[in-house]
Order: sequence, then structure tokens, then C-alpha cells
Amino acid sequence: MAKTGKAALGFIFVTVLVDVIGFGIIIPVMPSLIKELIHGDISAASSYGGWLMFSYAVMQFICAPILGNLSDKYGRRPVLLFSLLGFGIDYIFLALAPNIGWLFVGRIIAGITGASFTTASAYIADISEPDKRAQNFGMIGAAFGLGFIIGPLIGGLLGQFGPRVPFMAAAILTLLNWLYGYFVLPESLAKENRRPFDWKRANPLGSLIQLKKYPAVAGLIISLTLVYIGAHAVQSTWSFYNIGKFNWDEKMVGYSLAFVGFMIALVQGGLIRLVIPKIGQEKSLYIGLLLYSIGMVLFAFATQGWMMFAFCTIYCLGGIAGPAIQGIISSHVPANEQGELQGALTSLMSATSIVGPLLMTNLFSYFTRPTAPVYFPGAPFLMGAVLFLVSTILSYRSLKADLARQALSRQN
Repeated sequence: MAKTGKAALGFIFVTVLVDVIGFGIIIPVMPSLIKELIHGDISAASSYGGWLMFSYAVMQFICAPILGNLSDKYGRRPVLLFSLLGFGIDYIFLALAPNIGWLFVGRIIAGITGASFTTASAYIADISEPDKRAQNFGMIGAAFGLGFIIGPLIGGLLGQFGPRVPFMAAAILTLLNWLYGYFVLPESLAKENRRPFDWKRANPLGSLIQLKKYPAVAGLIISLTLVYIGAHAVQSTWSFYNIGKFNWDEKMVGYSLAFVGFMIALVQGGLIRLVIPKIGQEKSLYIGLLLYSIGMVLFAFATQGWMMFAFCTIYCLGGIAGPAIQGIISSHVPANEQGELQGALTSLMSATSIVGPLLMTNLFSYFTRPTAPVYFPGAPFLMGAVLFLVSTILSYRSLKADLARQALSRQN
């Protein structure tokens, strides 16, 4: 790869890393800022938190395909810079917010402009030789994992100086990244490789509709949907739950999230390469889903804060399930449709990010409010466990039905 290509690849790595660090910085302090703005308790704050995540996810679901198509017409550089600027403005809105409405405006702006990961992936595809492409895509995963360890740590430490300080830090980081990109980042998409903008191809529902083409794996796709939704019990309520139940401060939340990030990186970066080839995709799927379920139940009934770290190890080991189920689904699809399938699965993940946070944060809010029939902050984790168990049953039935179909076809 040419020196300019290496420099651009380095910038893309830094862009994704800074993006994830910026996102991770604000997670430990978001509950405190919401509580301050609504003058309410952690129960009410969690409900607002769910709606804020919903606002971001809806706008991103609608706008990410549009920005992706715009990058095919105008190039990656302007779209990437637009995304970074949008995140910077979002963090400023959050840092200066005088009321809860400003948080919604900031999150909507971030959702509209939040296509940096998609555009970064397209940029890497543009500048990579075919034999180096997979290796270079791995850099995005590495940046994501590293950012999710560093971000919450910084956020937790800065949160000691006030709930708005981490937002200012995230804004400064992101805008410096934007400034660097403005002066340094070259365009990666040659003019002869650009295409006209097409609204049909920018339809966010289009990729989801494509999943209908794969009836043989319909049960597995439903299972994957339940996994994505169930995971939001942790992703959306972790801070609220531990602040409300164990009286953690921002620093402790940051430490715990950094530990979660480290465990996920360990499993995704190393363990799956050993376990899945050794025991196979099907066993990995069942074991992973059961570990997820056990981890969720343990979270729900934890009685001491240190238990969340111990139980997190069990939960994160369940991470072998995701790659296993995606691998099984992928094996049922022709080679020339793999790109379309992965695009559809990405759209599916985006769609569940609309449903999951609302479901889980409102469950937490309902079972922690003063009028709750029973005080049970672990309700979202129990719901996650149920979804994972149902996913296990659906996966088992789907795979057994597939084996029966294959046996029948061999007889005929």
C-alpha cells in the first residue's frame, strides 16, 4: 500500500477509535446529567434515557443508508467529515443543555450524521488491496474494542469533576479529529467509480425486506433478532441499574464498562478463534446462548456490586454465540449474495436498537418507581434471559428442521 494509503488507514483507525472513545466517555455520566435536568430519580432518568437512545437509533436507521449512498456519489471524505462534525455538535449540545429538550436535539443531530462507521468501512474498501481488505477491516473492530475500554475509563474519571465535563472532553476530541481530517484526509473514491444517488437504494427498509429471500434460515434470523434485543438489557440499563441498586458513582460505572469492553475484546478477538473450530458452530451457538441466559439471571439477582464483575465473565463468554449463528446463516446463502446478507443483518441490528433500549429502560423504570407492584431493578436482565432462552429453542428447532430437509432431499 502506498504511503498515502497507510496514512489514510491510520486516520480511519484514529477516527473510529476517537468516535468510540467519545461515545464511551458519556455513558457513565449520562444518568447523572438526565437526573439533573429532569430533577428526578434514577427510575425516571432511565425512562428518558431509553427515549434518548430511541431518538438516536431511529434517525440513524433512516439516515445511515442515505449518507452511505451520498458517499457513493460525492465521495467518502465529505460524508465522513460531516459525521464527525455532527457528533461534535451533539456533544456540545449535551454539555451545555439547560433542559432535557436539548439532549433530544443533540441525539437527533448525532443520529442524522452518525454514519462514520459505515463510511469508514467504505473508505477502507476503497484504499485496500483485495488480499488486505479483511485484515484492514479488522482494524475497525480493534479500534471499536479499544475505544470501549478507554472511553468509559476516561468518562468515569472525568465524571468526578461534574456530569458535564466528559461531554466537553468528547466534543473537544471529536472536533480535533474533524479538524485533522479536514486538512489531512484525502478522498478515497475516484470520480470514475462514483454513481448517481438513487432513493430506492437508500431505503432503510430495503435491506430488511431482502431477508425474506432466505426462508431456510428464517428461524435463525428470528433467533438473532431476539439476541440483539436481549443484549440491550446490558447495553441500555447497565449504568442505571448499578447506580440505582449498588449506589455506584461515575468512576465505578466507568471501571465496570471498561472491564466489559476488555472481556468482549478477549472473547471476540481470541476465544472464538479457538472454540468455534474445535466444537463447531452449532454447539458454540447453544453454549453461548445458555451462558448469556445464565449471566443475565445472575445480574438480575446480584446482591453486591463486586458480583457484577464476576458475573460479567460468564455473560461475556456467551459472546461465542453471535459469530456462530452468523456463520450458520451465512453458510445457507450463495457466495454472490453474502454482501447483501451482511447488509441486511446490519439493518436488522439497527432496527433492534430502536426496540431494545425502549423495552429495557422502561422495564427498569416501571419496577423501580415508588408505585411499582414489587421493587425489582433486575427486571430487564430477566427479560433478556427469557429472550435468550427462546432464541436457543428457536435455533434448535430451526437447525433440526434443516437437517430433516437435507435428509429428505438426499433420499429423493
